[in-house]
Amino acid sequence: MKHMQLIRGNLCWSSGMDTIACMERGWLAVEDGVIEGVYRTLPERLAGCPTQDFGDALVLPGMTDLHVHAPQFAFRGLGMDMELLEWLNTYTFPEEAKYRDLAYAERAYSSFVTHLLHSTTTRAVVFATIHLPATELLMRKLDDAGLAAYVGKVNMNRSSPDYLRELSTNHALRDTERWILETKDAFRTVRPIITPRFIPSCTDDLMFGLARLREKYGLPVQSHLSENYSEIAWIRELCPKSKNYGDAYDQFGMFGGGYPCIMAHCVHSDEREQELIARNGVFVAHAPESNINLASGVAPVSRFLDNGLHVGLSTDVAGGSHESMLRAVMHAIQASKLRWRLYDQTVKPLSFERAFYLATMGGGAFFGQVGTFRPGYAFDAAVLDDSSLDHPQELSLRDRLERAVYLADDRNVTAKYVAGRRVL
Repeated sequence: MKHMQLIRGNLCWSSGMDTIACMERGWLAVEDGVIEGVYRTLPERLAGCPTQDFGDALVLPGMTDLHVHAPQFAFRGLGMDMELLEWLNTYTFPEEAKYRDLAYAERAYSSFVTHLLHSTTTRAVVFATIHLPATELLMRKLDDAGLAAYVGKVNMNRSSPDYLRELSTNHALRDTERWILETKDAFRTVRPIITPRFIPSCTDDLMFGLARLREKYGLPVQSHLSENYSEIAWIRELCPKSKNYGDAYDQFGMFGGGYPCIMAHCVHSDEREQELIARNGVFVAHAPESNINLASGVAPVSRFLDNGLHVGLSTDVAGGSHESMLRAVMHAIQASKLRWRLYDQTVKPLSFERAFYLATMGGGAFFGQVGTFRPGYAFDAAVLDDSSLDHPQELSLRDRLERAVYLADDRNVTAKYVAGRRVL
């Protein structure tokens, strides 16, 4: 039997890449977790359906974090004066090694999931570690919380410390396949995703082996791409036959073109690499705060959007210091303005409309029809009570939304839905 529920409040959603629709005291009709319609006036046929009225609060689509490292949440805010490779060796690898201890993973992942639950994030694409029990624990915790996610068991068998390295290529592939079989149908809202950390950490035979597993089980892929100059130079040494970093992934069969794929950063992707990203339908996970903190640079996101690339937003904890997608929207705007002013005035700064789109509809598209209030889309939503953000002047809903993105935090998030199910 179909279940219909009604949501009422001040609705704000992306109606396109450059437009935000707002409806004061509007109605959302949700049937079996999917939006049936958006109404200014409730149709008579829906009268009597169960209703949740959020009064004067803002109701916006849930946000998708396209790239976050769950095990790094424990040391967020540390090492922000370092560049990427130094930061990995000083902070990331020692911390991730701790997840061999399931008791530690229990404490750390409980903290991560609790914070994520109370944020505006409804869906996420997550890196775990190389450790199977801890990765499955993380997946179970996310699923129990009702959050939708892809989670990746990380693969790395070179250019990493002995204490955080696969025992062998065969061992890594056996463990990964076992993990896939144990998790691909085990959870309601969480699925596995093939996750080589990045090419420098994976030998050629491991990359080809992961590509075979990806094809065998029909899984998506996530990794890192063109984050900083030293990483790109490293790829030229490791993959001398490739045209660029993206082409190296493509030669391994790990760069989209018929299956979902996310590449984080793409700060320094040249025109040829951008063309390959577009042709293969690869999603770019833009991580503005991380790229600033680790001195990587700022990706030309407006150019990506104008050229038809799929782009979403990410926190990239712990390169980013916070799990808040509201802050990610703010950082994306700020970083794009600095890039435009100081580096390249041919790429316009992000408008608020575009940054909000990245956090909702842009990233949500990786999960399908997700990230906006349109009929046929999954009903993911976050409710923001902005009454504590006092102001003396009258504000439009659009202006209230912008202020909330800049000023609100998890204390303002009063309810959250994932595919029609209330999780907060």
